[in-house]
Amino acid sequence: MFFAPALRTRAYVPARAFDRSFERFLNESFFSPSTSGVKVEQNEEAWTVTLDVPGVSREQLTIDVDGTVVRVATTQDAVRQYQAAYELPAEIDAEATSAKLENGVLTLTLGKKKPVVTSRQIEVK
Repeated sequence: MFFAPALRTRAYVPARAFDRSFERFLNESFFSPSTSGVKVEQNEEAWTVTLDVPGVSREQLTIDVDGTVVRVATTQDAVRQYQAAYELPAEIDAEATSAKLENGVLTLTLGKKKPVVTSRQIEVK
């Protein structure tokens, strides 16, 4: 009987390394004290994302919500170009979402989509 040790290399376990990298990225982006001008808070009904976008007017901003992703970008004619996408852990309710730009600070209130219950009880006859 021979003993052959199995070496676990980065190439051997790519999913775990990717998960750790992605988790580290999310933690640094959303949950650490931010110096990049992005702040994310949440409560039971919504997330509040605050972005610093000085020198940009309301007409120069576009905000798109698709599933769990919110994209913020400026138009081509804006003095300051900005483009970012943020993925949140749950679906965003586009109807309950609002945006406010005041003094160079964009505040997005992204409503959380309520889970739909599809199970039901059937009566036995």
